[in-house]
Amino acid sequence: MTSLSVLPTTEARPGPELAPARGPLLPAALLGLLGILVSAFGSWQPSYWGDEAASVMSAERSLPSLFRMLGNVDAVHGTYYLILHFWIEAFGASEFSTRLPSAIAIGVAAAGIYLLARRLTGTTVATVSALVFVVLPRVTYMGAEARSTAMATAIAVWLTVLLVRIVRSEATGRLARVGLWSGYAALLAAGIYMFLYVVLLVPVLALTVFLLSRPGAHRRRVLRDWAIASSAGLLLALPVMLAGVNQREQIAFIGRRPEKSVLDAAVQQWFGNVPLAIVAWVLIGAAIAITYLLRGRLAGAPATRKLLAIALAWMLFPSAVLLFGTHFVTPMYSLRYLSICTPAAAIAVGIGVAWLKPRWAQISIVVLIVSLMLPTYQAQRGDYGKNGGSDWRQAADIVRAGAQPGDAIVFDESVRPSRKPRLAIHLYPSAFLGMRDVTLDRAYDTTGSLWDVTTPLASVGDRLTGTTTVWVLQYKGSKEFTSGSDIRTLQQLGFTVTGSTTVNRTIIIELTR
Repeated sequence: MTSLSVLPTTEARPGPELAPARGPLLPAALLGLLGILVSAFGSWQPSYWGDEAASVMSAERSLPSLFRMLGNVDAVHGTYYLILHFWIEAFGASEFSTRLPSAIAIGVAAAGIYLLARRLTGTTVATVSALVFVVLPRVTYMGAEARSTAMATAIAVWLTVLLVRIVRSEATGRLARVGLWSGYAALLAAGIYMFLYVVLLVPVLALTVFLLSRPGAHRRRVLRDWAIASSAGLLLALPVMLAGVNQREQIAFIGRRPEKSVLDAAVQQWFGNVPLAIVAWVLIGAAIAITYLLRGRLAGAPATRKLLAIALAWMLFPSAVLLFGTHFVTPMYSLRYLSICTPAAAIAVGIGVAWLKPRWAQISIVVLIVSLMLPTYQAQRGDYGKNGGSDWRQAADIVRAGAQPGDAIVFDESVRPSRKPRLAIHLYPSAFLGMRDVTLDRAYDTTGSLWDVTTPLASVGDRLTGTTTVWVLQYKGSKEFTSGSDIRTLQQLGFTVTGSTTVNRTIIIELTR
Protein backbone atom coordinates (compact mmCIF):
# COMPACT_ATOMS: atom_id res chain seq x y z
CA MET A 1 0.00 0.00 0.00
CA THR A 2 1.18 3.51 -0.68
CA SER A 3 0.63 6.41 1.66
CA LEU A 4 0.66 10.21 1.60
CA SER A 5 2.93 12.43 3.64
CA VAL A 6 0.66 14.42 6.00
CA LEU A 7 2.59 17.06 7.91
CA PRO A 8 2.09 20.63 9.06
CA THR A 9 3.61 22.96 6.53
CA THR A 10 4.31 26.56 5.65
CA GLU A 11 4.48 28.33 2.31
CA ALA A 12 8.27 28.12 2.28
CA ARG A 13 8.43 24.35 2.44
CA PRO A 14 9.11 22.58 -0.89
CA GLY A 15 6.61 20.30 -2.65
CA PRO A 16 5.66 16.67 -1.89
CA GLU A 17 9.22 15.48 -1.39
CA LEU A 18 12.41 15.95 0.54
CA ALA A 19 14.07 19.36 0.48
CA PRO A 20 15.82 19.92 -2.84
CA ALA A 21 19.51 19.22 -3.08
CA ARG A 22 22.00 21.85 -4.14
CA GLY A 23 23.23 22.21 -7.68
CA PRO A 24 20.25 21.93 -10.07
CA LEU A 25 22.24 22.41 -13.28
CA LEU A 26 23.80 18.95 -13.42
CA PRO A 27 20.54 16.96 -13.10
CA ALA A 28 18.88 19.41 -15.51
CA ALA A 29 21.67 18.80 -18.03
CA LEU A 30 21.46 15.02 -17.60
CA LEU A 31 17.68 15.05 -18.09
CA GLY A 32 18.14 17.26 -21.13
CA LEU A 33 20.65 14.80 -22.57
CA LEU A 34 18.21 11.96 -21.95
CA GLY A 35 15.53 13.90 -23.79
CA ILE A 36 17.80 14.36 -26.80
CA LEU A 37 18.74 10.68 -26.91
CA VAL A 38 15.17 9.39 -26.55
CA SER A 39 13.85 11.66 -29.30
CA ALA A 40 16.81 11.23 -31.64
CA PHE A 41 16.95 7.43 -31.39
CA GLY A 42 15.44 5.87 -34.52
CA SER A 43 14.44 9.27 -35.90
CA TRP A 44 16.18 8.39 -39.18
CA GLN A 45 13.94 5.38 -39.78
CA PRO A 46 10.54 6.73 -40.91
CA SER A 47 10.20 8.30 -44.34
CA TYR A 48 9.49 12.02 -44.59
CA TRP A 49 5.84 13.06 -44.77
CA GLY A 50 3.99 16.06 -46.22
CA ASP A 51 4.56 18.68 -43.52
CA GLU A 52 8.22 17.74 -43.31
CA ALA A 53 8.40 18.03 -47.09
CA ALA A 54 7.19 21.62 -46.74
CA SER A 55 9.94 22.25 -44.17
CA VAL A 56 12.80 20.64 -46.10
CA MET A 57 11.84 21.97 -49.52
CA SER A 58 11.31 25.49 -48.16
CA ALA A 59 14.62 25.39 -46.30
CA GLU A 60 16.47 24.22 -49.42
CA ARG A 61 15.33 27.24 -51.43
CA SER A 62 17.60 30.18 -51.98
CA LEU A 63 16.92 32.98 -49.49
CA PRO A 64 15.26 35.25 -52.12
CA SER A 65 13.03 32.36 -53.17
CA LEU A 66 12.18 31.58 -49.53
CA PHE A 67 11.23 35.16 -48.71
CA ARG A 68 9.14 35.39 -51.89
CA MET A 69 7.25 32.26 -50.85
CA LEU A 70 6.70 33.49 -47.30
CA GLY A 71 4.99 36.54 -48.72
CA ASN A 72 2.28 34.22 -50.03
CA VAL A 73 2.16 31.19 -47.74
CA ASP A 74 3.57 29.71 -44.52
CA ALA A 75 4.82 33.01 -43.08
CA VAL A 76 4.02 31.60 -39.63
CA HIS A 77 6.73 28.97 -40.19
CA GLY A 78 9.23 31.36 -41.74
CA THR A 79 11.54 31.59 -38.74
CA TYR A 80 11.84 27.82 -38.53
CA TYR A 81 12.44 27.51 -42.27
CA LEU A 82 15.20 30.10 -42.03
CA ILE A 83 16.92 28.23 -39.19
CA LEU A 84 16.58 24.95 -41.07
CA HIS A 85 18.00 26.58 -44.21
CA PHE A 86 21.34 27.24 -42.52
CA TRP A 87 21.24 23.91 -40.68
CA ILE A 88 20.86 22.01 -43.96
CA GLU A 89 23.68 24.00 -45.52
CA ALA A 90 25.91 22.84 -42.65
CA PHE A 91 24.68 19.28 -42.04
CA GLY A 92 22.72 18.13 -45.08
CA ALA A 93 19.08 17.14 -45.58
CA SER A 94 18.88 13.54 -44.36
CA GLU A 95 16.03 12.50 -42.09
CA PHE A 96 18.35 12.30 -39.08
CA SER A 97 19.96 15.66 -39.78
CA THR A 98 16.77 17.64 -40.30
CA ARG A 99 15.02 16.04 -37.32
CA LEU A 100 17.95 16.45 -34.94
CA PRO A 101 17.21 20.13 -34.11
CA SER A 102 13.81 19.02 -32.80
CA ALA A 103 15.44 16.35 -30.61
CA ILE A 104 17.84 18.95 -29.23
CA ALA A 105 14.88 21.25 -28.53
CA ILE A 106 13.21 18.47 -26.55
CA GLY A 107 16.35 18.14 -24.44
CA VAL A 108 16.37 21.88 -23.83
CA ALA A 109 12.69 21.76 -22.84
CA ALA A 110 13.24 18.81 -20.47
CA ALA A 111 16.04 20.69 -18.68
CA GLY A 112 13.78 23.73 -18.39
CA ILE A 113 10.92 21.69 -16.95
CA TYR A 114 13.24 20.35 -14.26
CA LEU A 115 14.42 23.84 -13.30
CA LEU A 116 10.90 25.27 -13.38
CA ALA A 117 9.34 22.60 -11.18
CA ARG A 118 12.33 22.46 -8.83
CA ARG A 119 12.21 26.20 -8.22
CA LEU A 120 8.52 26.08 -7.32
CA THR A 121 8.42 22.75 -5.44
CA GLY A 122 11.43 20.45 -5.20
CA THR A 123 13.49 17.68 -6.73
CA THR A 124 10.96 14.84 -6.89
CA VAL A 125 8.28 16.76 -8.79
CA ALA A 126 11.00 18.27 -10.98
CA THR A 127 12.68 14.97 -11.80
CA VAL A 128 9.49 13.00 -12.40
CA SER A 129 7.95 15.80 -14.51
CA ALA A 130 11.02 15.97 -16.74
CA LEU A 131 11.15 12.17 -17.09
CA VAL A 132 7.45 11.97 -17.94
CA PHE A 133 7.86 14.76 -20.49
CA VAL A 134 10.74 12.96 -22.22
CA VAL A 135 8.70 9.77 -22.78
CA LEU A 136 5.24 11.15 -23.61
CA PRO A 137 4.30 10.03 -27.15
CA ARG A 138 3.49 13.56 -28.26
CA VAL A 139 7.02 14.55 -27.27
CA THR A 140 8.75 11.56 -28.86
CA TYR A 141 6.81 12.32 -32.05
CA MET A 142 7.61 16.03 -32.32
CA GLY A 143 11.18 15.35 -31.20
CA ALA A 144 11.66 13.25 -34.35
CA GLU A 145 9.97 15.57 -36.82
CA ALA A 146 11.32 18.36 -39.01
CA ARG A 147 8.75 20.90 -37.86
CA SER A 148 8.77 23.85 -35.49
CA THR A 149 6.66 22.51 -32.61
CA ALA A 150 9.57 21.11 -30.57
CA MET A 151 11.45 24.40 -30.74
CA ALA A 152 8.32 26.35 -29.86
CA THR A 153 7.74 24.05 -26.88
CA ALA A 154 11.29 24.63 -25.63
CA ILE A 155 10.81 28.40 -25.93
CA ALA A 156 7.50 28.19 -24.03
CA VAL A 157 9.18 26.30 -21.18
CA TRP A 158 12.10 28.69 -20.87
CA LEU A 159 9.80 31.70 -21.17
CA THR A 160 8.04 30.40 -18.06
CA VAL A 161 11.35 29.67 -16.31
CA LEU A 162 12.49 33.24 -16.98
CA LEU A 163 9.19 34.68 -15.78
CA VAL A 164 9.39 32.73 -12.51
CA ARG A 165 12.97 33.95 -12.08
CA ILE A 166 11.86 37.56 -12.53
CA VAL A 167 8.84 37.33 -10.24
CA ARG A 168 10.76 35.52 -7.50
CA SER A 169 13.73 37.94 -7.60
CA GLU A 170 13.90 39.99 -4.43
CA ALA A 171 17.07 42.07 -4.51
CA THR A 172 17.38 42.69 -8.24
CA GLY A 173 18.24 46.29 -9.09
CA ARG A 174 16.20 48.40 -11.48
CA LEU A 175 18.65 48.07 -14.37
CA ALA A 176 18.79 44.29 -13.97
CA ARG A 177 14.98 44.08 -13.87
CA VAL A 178 14.77 46.08 -17.09
CA GLY A 179 17.22 43.67 -18.69
CA LEU A 180 15.26 40.62 -17.52
CA TRP A 181 11.94 42.01 -18.70
CA SER A 182 13.49 42.94 -22.05
CA GLY A 183 14.71 39.36 -22.36
CA TYR A 184 11.20 38.15 -21.54
CA ALA A 185 9.68 40.36 -24.26
CA ALA A 186 12.22 39.14 -26.81
CA LEU A 187 11.68 35.48 -25.89
CA LEU A 188 7.90 35.86 -26.09
CA ALA A 189 8.23 37.36 -29.57
CA ALA A 190 10.65 34.58 -30.59
CA GLY A 191 8.16 31.95 -29.45
CA ILE A 192 5.36 33.51 -31.52
CA TYR A 193 7.63 33.75 -34.58
CA MET A 194 8.52 30.08 -34.13
CA PHE A 195 4.89 28.96 -33.70
CA LEU A 196 2.00 31.40 -33.78
CA TYR A 197 -0.09 29.66 -31.13
CA VAL A 198 2.48 30.46 -28.43
CA VAL A 199 0.43 33.65 -28.14
CA LEU A 200 -2.24 31.55 -26.41
CA LEU A 201 0.08 31.17 -23.43
CA VAL A 202 -0.01 34.89 -22.59
CA PRO A 203 -3.02 34.55 -20.21
CA VAL A 204 -1.29 31.55 -18.59
CA LEU A 205 1.79 33.68 -18.02
CA ALA A 206 -0.41 36.38 -16.48
CA LEU A 207 -1.80 33.80 -14.06
CA THR A 208 1.77 32.76 -13.23
CA VAL A 209 2.64 36.33 -12.26
CA PHE A 210 -0.49 36.66 -10.14
CA LEU A 211 0.06 33.41 -8.26
CA LEU A 212 3.76 33.82 -7.59
CA SER A 213 3.88 37.50 -6.66
CA ARG A 214 3.20 38.70 -3.12
CA PRO A 215 -0.14 40.46 -2.57
CA GLY A 216 0.04 44.21 -2.39
CA ALA A 217 2.58 46.59 -3.88
CA HIS A 218 4.85 43.80 -5.11
CA ARG A 219 2.07 42.17 -7.11
CA ARG A 220 0.93 45.47 -8.60
CA ARG A 221 4.48 46.35 -9.65
CA VAL A 222 5.20 42.95 -11.17
CA LEU A 223 1.88 42.82 -13.01
CA ARG A 224 2.53 46.29 -14.41
CA ASP A 225 6.01 45.35 -15.57
CA TRP A 226 4.71 42.08 -17.02
CA ALA A 227 1.98 43.91 -18.96
CA ILE A 228 4.53 46.33 -20.44
CA ALA A 229 6.96 43.55 -21.38
CA SER A 230 4.21 41.36 -22.83
CA SER A 231 2.87 44.28 -24.88
CA ALA A 232 6.38 44.86 -26.20
CA GLY A 233 6.73 41.18 -27.10
CA LEU A 234 3.38 41.14 -28.87
CA LEU A 235 4.28 44.33 -30.73
CA LEU A 236 7.53 42.73 -31.91
CA ALA A 237 5.55 39.70 -33.08
CA LEU A 238 2.84 41.76 -34.77
CA PRO A 239 4.16 41.19 -38.33
CA VAL A 240 3.91 37.40 -38.08
CA MET A 241 0.51 37.59 -36.36
CA LEU A 242 -0.85 39.80 -39.16
CA ALA A 243 0.66 37.46 -41.75
CA GLY A 244 -1.02 34.53 -40.00
CA VAL A 245 -4.39 36.27 -40.23
CA ASN A 246 -3.87 37.14 -43.91
CA GLN A 247 -2.82 33.57 -44.75
CA ARG A 248 -5.41 31.82 -42.56
CA GLU A 249 -6.90 30.03 -45.57
CA GLN A 250 -3.88 27.70 -45.62
CA ILE A 251 -5.28 25.88 -42.56
CA ALA A 252 -8.82 25.74 -43.93
CA PHE A 253 -8.25 22.02 -44.57
CA ILE A 254 -8.78 21.49 -40.83
CA GLY A 255 -12.46 22.24 -41.36
CA ARG A 256 -12.69 19.38 -43.87
CA ARG A 257 -11.38 16.82 -41.42
CA PRO A 258 -13.69 14.83 -39.14
CA GLU A 259 -14.12 16.57 -35.81
CA LYS A 260 -12.21 15.09 -32.90
CA SER A 261 -14.28 14.05 -29.93
CA VAL A 262 -13.27 15.05 -26.43
CA LEU A 263 -12.26 11.45 -25.74
CA ASP A 264 -10.08 11.33 -28.86
CA ALA A 265 -8.38 14.54 -27.82
CA ALA A 266 -7.91 13.27 -24.26
CA VAL A 267 -5.98 10.29 -25.63
CA GLN A 268 -4.18 11.56 -28.72
CA GLN A 269 -3.41 15.15 -27.82
CA TRP A 270 -0.55 14.19 -25.49
CA PHE A 271 -0.65 10.53 -24.50
CA GLY A 272 -0.82 8.53 -27.74
CA ASN A 273 -2.64 5.39 -26.60
CA VAL A 274 -5.58 4.54 -24.37
CA PRO A 275 -3.80 2.69 -21.50
CA LEU A 276 -1.24 5.46 -21.07
CA ALA A 277 -3.96 8.13 -21.26
CA ILE A 278 -5.96 6.40 -18.53
CA VAL A 279 -2.95 6.21 -16.20
CA ALA A 280 -2.00 9.82 -16.94
CA TRP A 281 -5.48 11.24 -16.35
CA VAL A 282 -5.85 9.22 -13.14
CA LEU A 283 -2.58 10.71 -11.91
CA ILE A 284 -3.67 14.21 -12.92
CA GLY A 285 -6.98 13.68 -11.13
CA ALA A 286 -5.13 12.43 -8.05
CA ALA A 287 -2.85 15.47 -8.16
CA ILE A 288 -5.87 17.79 -8.26
CA ALA A 289 -7.73 15.94 -5.51
CA ILE A 290 -4.78 15.66 -3.13
CA THR A 291 -3.38 19.14 -3.72
CA TYR A 292 -6.63 21.04 -3.46
CA LEU A 293 -8.80 18.92 -1.16
CA LEU A 294 -6.21 18.17 1.54
CA ARG A 295 -4.66 21.64 1.10
CA GLY A 296 -2.55 22.63 4.11
CA ARG A 297 -2.47 19.15 5.66
CA LEU A 298 0.19 18.04 3.18
CA ALA A 299 3.82 19.05 3.24
CA GLY A 300 4.44 21.44 0.38
CA ALA A 301 0.78 21.73 -0.64
CA PRO A 302 0.72 25.57 -0.92
CA ALA A 303 3.71 25.70 -3.29
CA THR A 304 2.56 22.66 -5.24
CA ARG A 305 -0.93 24.13 -5.52
CA LYS A 306 0.45 27.11 -7.41
CA LEU A 307 2.52 24.98 -9.79
CA LEU A 308 -0.44 22.71 -10.47
CA ALA A 309 -2.72 25.68 -11.15
CA ILE A 310 -0.23 27.01 -13.69
CA ALA A 311 0.07 23.57 -15.31
CA LEU A 312 -3.71 23.10 -15.55
CA ALA A 313 -4.19 26.54 -17.10
CA TRP A 314 -1.35 25.79 -19.52
CA MET A 315 -2.99 22.50 -20.50
CA LEU A 316 -6.58 23.61 -20.79
CA PHE A 317 -6.76 27.29 -21.81
CA PRO A 318 -5.14 26.99 -25.27
CA SER A 319 -7.20 23.85 -25.96
CA ALA A 320 -10.42 25.64 -25.04
CA VAL A 321 -9.57 28.66 -27.20
CA LEU A 322 -8.84 26.54 -30.27
CA LEU A 323 -11.94 24.41 -29.82
CA PHE A 324 -14.12 27.50 -29.36
CA GLY A 325 -12.53 29.25 -32.32
CA THR A 326 -12.95 26.21 -34.56
CA HIS A 327 -16.66 25.96 -33.80
CA PHE A 328 -17.50 29.68 -33.92
CA VAL A 329 -14.82 31.51 -35.95
CA THR A 330 -12.67 29.47 -38.36
CA PRO A 331 -10.96 26.07 -38.34
CA MET A 332 -7.91 26.27 -36.08
CA TYR A 333 -7.85 23.17 -33.86
CA SER A 334 -5.42 20.35 -34.53
CA LEU A 335 -4.01 17.84 -32.07
CA ARG A 336 -0.46 18.76 -33.08
CA TYR A 337 -1.05 22.45 -32.41
CA LEU A 338 -1.36 21.70 -28.69
CA SER A 339 2.12 20.18 -28.52
CA ILE A 340 3.25 23.36 -26.75
CA CYS A 341 1.06 22.32 -23.81
CA THR A 342 2.76 18.96 -23.31
CA PRO A 343 5.15 20.29 -20.62
CA ALA A 344 2.14 21.21 -18.50
CA ALA A 345 0.64 17.73 -18.89
CA ALA A 346 3.96 16.23 -17.79
CA ILE A 347 4.13 18.49 -14.74
CA ALA A 348 0.56 17.63 -13.71
CA VAL A 349 1.36 13.91 -14.03
CA GLY A 350 4.63 14.48 -12.15
CA ILE A 351 2.80 16.05 -9.23
CA GLY A 352 0.42 13.10 -9.06
CA VAL A 353 3.36 10.69 -8.98
CA ALA A 354 5.30 12.75 -6.43
CA TRP A 355 2.48 12.65 -3.85
CA LEU A 356 2.89 8.87 -3.63
CA LYS A 357 4.91 7.39 -0.81
CA PRO A 358 7.13 5.40 -0.43
CA ARG A 359 9.71 6.02 -3.11
CA TRP A 360 9.28 2.60 -4.71
CA ALA A 361 5.67 3.50 -5.56
CA GLN A 362 6.87 6.54 -7.49
CA ILE A 363 9.46 4.48 -9.34
CA SER A 364 6.89 1.82 -10.16
CA ILE A 365 4.50 4.36 -11.69
CA VAL A 366 7.27 5.89 -13.80
CA VAL A 367 8.26 2.43 -15.01
CA LEU A 368 4.61 1.74 -15.86
CA ILE A 369 4.39 4.98 -17.87
CA VAL A 370 7.53 4.08 -19.80
CA SER A 371 6.27 0.55 -20.52
CA LEU A 372 2.93 1.89 -21.76
CA MET A 373 4.57 4.35 -24.14
CA LEU A 374 6.89 1.77 -25.72
CA PRO A 375 4.41 0.35 -28.29
CA THR A 376 3.63 3.85 -29.54
CA TYR A 377 7.32 4.76 -29.52
CA GLN A 378 8.14 1.65 -31.54
CA ALA A 379 5.43 2.47 -34.08
CA GLN A 380 6.72 6.04 -34.40
CA ARG A 381 10.19 4.70 -35.24
CA GLY A 382 8.95 2.19 -37.81
CA ASP A 383 9.49 2.50 -41.54
CA TYR A 384 6.01 3.96 -41.97
CA GLY A 385 5.79 5.88 -38.69
CA LYS A 386 4.77 9.24 -40.13
CA ASN A 387 1.32 10.45 -41.14
CA GLY A 388 -0.32 7.05 -41.18
CA GLY A 389 2.32 5.38 -43.33
CA SER A 390 4.30 7.76 -45.55
CA ASP A 391 6.61 5.63 -47.70
CA TRP A 392 8.33 7.98 -50.12
CA ARG A 393 11.87 6.85 -49.28
CA GLN A 394 10.99 3.20 -49.84
CA ALA A 395 9.25 4.06 -53.12
CA ALA A 396 12.27 6.10 -54.20
CA ASP A 397 14.54 3.14 -53.43
CA ILE A 398 12.49 0.92 -55.76
CA VAL A 399 12.78 3.47 -58.56
CA ARG A 400 16.51 3.79 -57.91
CA ALA A 401 16.96 0.03 -58.24
CA GLY A 402 15.06 -0.32 -61.52
CA ALA A 403 15.15 2.93 -63.49
CA GLN A 404 17.75 3.94 -66.07
CA PRO A 405 18.92 7.41 -67.13
CA GLY A 406 16.52 8.73 -69.74
CA ASP A 407 13.47 6.97 -68.30
CA ALA A 408 10.45 9.19 -67.70
CA ILE A 409 8.72 9.65 -64.35
CA VAL A 410 5.03 10.51 -63.87
CA PHE A 411 3.40 11.27 -60.52
CA ASP A 412 -0.17 10.97 -59.29
CA GLU A 413 -1.46 14.55 -59.00
CA SER A 414 -4.99 13.69 -57.86
CA VAL A 415 -4.38 13.73 -54.09
CA ARG A 416 -3.91 16.71 -51.78
CA PRO A 417 -0.50 18.40 -52.14
CA SER A 418 0.98 17.11 -48.88
CA ARG A 419 0.42 13.48 -49.96
CA LYS A 420 1.50 13.66 -53.57
CA PRO A 421 4.13 11.05 -54.49
CA ARG A 422 5.81 13.85 -56.48
CA LEU A 423 7.37 15.10 -53.24
CA ALA A 424 9.66 12.07 -53.28
CA ILE A 425 11.68 13.53 -56.16
CA HIS A 426 12.60 16.56 -54.02
CA LEU A 427 13.16 14.71 -50.76
CA TYR A 428 15.19 11.86 -52.27
CA PRO A 429 16.57 13.39 -55.49
CA SER A 430 19.46 10.93 -55.89
CA ALA A 431 16.95 8.15 -56.65
CA PHE A 432 15.68 10.05 -59.70
CA LEU A 433 18.95 11.23 -61.22
CA GLY A 434 18.82 11.23 -65.01
CA MET A 435 15.06 10.73 -65.16
CA ARG A 436 12.74 13.12 -67.00
CA ASP A 437 9.86 14.66 -65.04
CA VAL A 438 7.60 15.03 -68.06
CA THR A 439 4.62 16.77 -66.41
CA LEU A 440 6.66 19.41 -64.57
CA ASP A 441 5.85 22.94 -65.68
CA ARG A 442 7.61 25.06 -63.03
CA ALA A 443 9.74 23.78 -60.16
CA TYR A 444 8.56 24.81 -56.69
CA ASP A 445 11.60 26.97 -55.97
CA THR A 446 10.85 29.20 -58.96
CA THR A 447 7.31 29.92 -57.74
CA GLY A 448 5.84 31.82 -54.84
CA SER A 449 4.12 28.73 -53.48
CA LEU A 450 5.15 25.57 -51.66
CA TRP A 451 4.78 23.06 -54.48
CA ASP A 452 5.62 22.40 -58.14
CA VAL A 453 3.34 23.60 -60.91
CA THR A 454 2.47 20.68 -63.21
CA THR A 455 0.70 20.01 -66.50
CA PRO A 456 -1.73 17.10 -67.11
CA LEU A 457 -0.04 14.18 -68.82
CA ALA A 458 -2.64 14.05 -71.56
CA SER A 459 -1.54 17.50 -72.80
CA VAL A 460 2.20 16.78 -72.88
CA GLY A 461 2.31 13.38 -74.52
CA ASP A 462 4.78 14.72 -77.10
CA ARG A 463 7.39 14.98 -74.33
CA LEU A 464 7.55 11.18 -74.33
CA THR A 465 8.78 10.99 -77.92
CA GLY A 466 11.79 8.69 -77.98
CA THR A 467 11.11 7.39 -74.46
CA THR A 468 10.97 3.62 -74.03
CA THR A 469 10.23 3.33 -70.29
CA VAL A 470 7.94 5.33 -67.99
CA TRP A 471 7.60 4.95 -64.23
CA VAL A 472 4.36 6.02 -62.56
CA LEU A 473 4.07 6.68 -58.83
CA GLN A 474 0.48 6.62 -57.64
CA TYR A 475 -1.13 7.09 -54.26
CA LYS A 476 -2.93 3.89 -53.29
CA GLY A 477 -6.67 4.44 -53.22
CA SER A 478 -6.56 7.84 -54.91
CA LYS A 479 -8.98 8.90 -57.62
CA GLU A 480 -6.18 8.66 -60.15
CA PHE A 481 -5.49 5.09 -59.14
CA THR A 482 -9.18 4.24 -59.34
CA SER A 483 -9.77 5.83 -62.73
CA GLY A 484 -6.35 5.02 -64.16
CA SER A 485 -6.45 8.04 -66.50
CA ASP A 486 -2.66 8.45 -66.66
CA ILE A 487 -2.20 4.75 -67.31
CA ARG A 488 -4.78 4.88 -70.13
CA THR A 489 -3.04 7.93 -71.58
CA LEU A 490 0.26 6.06 -71.61
CA GLN A 491 -1.35 2.99 -73.16
CA GLN A 492 -2.78 5.14 -75.92
CA LEU A 493 0.76 6.38 -76.55
CA GLY A 494 1.92 2.79 -77.03
CA PHE A 495 3.12 1.87 -73.52
CA THR A 496 2.29 -1.40 -71.76
CA VAL A 497 2.38 -2.14 -68.02
CA THR A 498 5.29 -4.50 -67.38
CA GLY A 499 5.52 -4.37 -63.59
CA SER A 500 3.84 -3.04 -60.47
CA THR A 501 5.00 -2.84 -56.86
CA THR A 502 2.98 -1.62 -53.88
CA VAL A 503 5.01 -0.33 -50.93
CA ASN A 504 2.65 0.87 -48.22
CA ARG A 505 0.47 3.51 -49.78
CA THR A 506 2.47 4.22 -52.93
CA ILE A 507 2.22 2.06 -56.09
CA ILE A 508 5.16 2.04 -58.49
CA ILE A 509 4.17 1.02 -62.02
CA GLU A 510 6.63 0.41 -64.82
CA LEU A 511 5.50 0.78 -68.45
CA THR A 512 7.50 0.13 -71.58
CA ARG A 513 6.81 1.04 -75.19
